Amino acid sequence: MIGVLEIVAYVAAGAVALYGVVTTVRNRPPDRTHRLAVGAFEVILLVQAVIAAVRVFGGVQLPEQTTFLIYLLVSVCVMPIALQFATAEPTRWGGTVIAVGAIGTGVAVWRLHDLWVAGNG
Repeated sequence: MIGVLEIVAYVAAGAVALYGVVTTVRNRPPDRTHRLAVGAFEVILLVQAVIAAVRVFGGVQLPEQTTFLIYLLVSVCVMPIALQFATAEPTRWGGTVIAVGAIGTGVAVWRLHDLWVAGNG
C-alpha cells in the first residue's frame, strides 16, 4: 500500500467519525457538511483503491489476493452506503451511522495494510 495515503485515510476516518459523533451529541441531522466530509474521505479511498488494484493486477503477488481485493472493494463501498442510510430519514442518529461507517472503513484500511505487508513484508 502507500504509506502516506494510508495515514491520510486513517486520519480522515477518525475525523469523519468524530464529526458524526459530535453532530449526534449536538442533536443535528446530517447535512451538506456531512456529504462533503464523506465525499472527501471517499476520494482518498478511491485513489488508494485504484493504485492498489493497479499494483495487484500489474503483478504484485499476495498470499490472500482475493481477500485483499474484497477488502479493497468494501473500503470503497461502505461510506456511500452509510451516507445513504444516514440521510434517507434525517434524524440526530444519522451522524452516528456515518461515524460507524467511518470506523468500519478505517478497520478495512488497517486490514488492507496487514494483507499487503504479509505479501510484501
